[in-house]
Amino acid sequence: MTRLVPALLDVVLVVVFAAVGRRSHAEGLDVAGILRTALPFVVGTAAGWLLASIVLDDGPRSLGYGAVVVALTVVVGMGLRAIAGQGTAPSFVVVATVVLTVLLLGWRLVARLLG
Repeated sequence: MTRLVPALLDVVLVVVFAAVGRRSHAEGLDVAGILRTALPFVVGTAAGWLLASIVLDDGPRSLGYGAVVVALTVVVGMGLRAIAGQGTAPSFVVVATVVLTVLLLGWRLVARLLG
């Protein structure tokens, strides 16, 4: 598996997270709205990939790599949302952390179990 496939999978899952969040709050599912919601988290995902690739010898499918990606996705994403005046309520931070952990570590765990 090249690095591109896991990176794209992470980004797609972050966009899915944003779309589901918008849907659950009765916000529109237009592409621009979804991308606007996802952008801070996608930037965080990219930062996580950059940091993990610098500090870890593990490949992008490893749980350690995924943990770095999750951490930066949440921290940078929430930071950018705060700067932009978007919501960062504690309950949202908790839900986002749990959901992104399940999504971004979940596929890695499944890939590891399958082989």
